[in-house]
Amino acid sequence: MISADHKRCPTHPGELLRDDILPCMDYSKTQLAKMLGISRQHFYDILNEKKPVSAPVAVRLGKMFGNGSLFWIRMQGAHDAWHAEREIDVSQAPTLDVA
Repeated sequence: MISADHKRCPTHPGELLRDDILPCMDYSKTQLAKMLGISRQHFYDILNEKKPVSAPVAVRLGKMFGNGSLFWIRMQGAHDAWHAEREIDVSQAPTLDVA
């Protein structure tokens, strides 16, 4: 079984799109943004990891690439959770026992 490297930040969906998917596509970024129904700037912000992939965009990406919305939502969630776990102080939050 492969264990996750918790020191390494999970990949942002924009990085996957920018580095692995778009180079294989015969469409411009502007064309893809239009197909996704989002502005070119919004798409560029996702590609540059400045904005997250929202649920509506994840649904569109999942349809476009045939891998479903949950792929994109989980990828974004893993990225966001990794950062939150390092940025938010939970030292004062209690841990409750659940029966």
